Amino acid sequence: MLILFTVTLSACSINSNDKNSWNHIKQQHKVVIGLDATFVPMGYENQQGNITGFDVDVAKAVFKQYNIKPVFQPIDWSMNITELRNKTIDLIWNGFSINSQRKKVVNFTEPYLSNDQVLVTMKKSKISSLNEMHGKTLGVQAGSSGLNELNNNPKLLKQYIKNQSPVLYNSFTNAFIDLSSKRIDGLLIDSTYANYYVNHQKNPNDFSIVHSDFPKEYFAVGVRKDNDEMTNAINKGLNKIAKNGELKRICQKWFGKNYESPLLK
Repeated sequence: MLILFTVTLSACSINSNDKNSWNHIKQQHKVVIGLDATFVPMGYENQQGNITGFDVDVAKAVFKQYNIKPVFQPIDWSMNITELRNKTIDLIWNGFSINSQRKKVVNFTEPYLSNDQVLVTMKKSKISSLNEMHGKTLGVQAGSSGLNELNNNPKLLKQYIKNQSPVLYNSFTNAFIDLSSKRIDGLLIDSTYANYYVNHQKNPNDFSIVHSDFPKEYFAVGVRKDNDEMTNAINKGLNKIAKNGELKRICQKWFGKNYESPLLK
């Protein structure tokens, strides 16, 4: 009995001292957030070399309540879940869409923003629907929810594209360069990125944003499966900034009136 009690106490001690546990993060006043530093406007590196964006502002507002400083760590987005599992990051927070595959391996917080998959084309191509991508080259980001939806709903778009296989990119920035240079004909991308990127171009009318029938998505924070305390703390923080008006202010700062948040209904 005494041996069993001692072993149990030892296990609890190890768990509480885990450098990635919620208790340890509160003690250290620091949390490491993994993001794709090219994902405008969610989380990206600006011209001054600083990480900024919608998700950055929301994360700061949530963790300010706990006197915790978020450290934003750029990662290879296709490796986001691996980075989380390996504990090189504490969270995935960068336009991270909820889907059934990801639910199997990560905890999700409550969703805080809605999103859609859209097809971006150059207006000169005169592509105004998904089926007009027949025989055309499609770009998509590796590890993205767009790639997941493309594969899960092949009749919507995949069956039309050249070789029924997209060109994969590490970042949407490079994909937009290839789209503008006509190396690809279309780009499947999150509407939040597409709207912001196109609206901030010198000639926005050069682009077309084609809406699709892919299922509506919801952004949430990805947390390790064994960290329910972290998940609950973030949910509490998100709901607090939704109630006090801070989430709405951040949404309007980055999206104007063009946003939808499940927490603000």
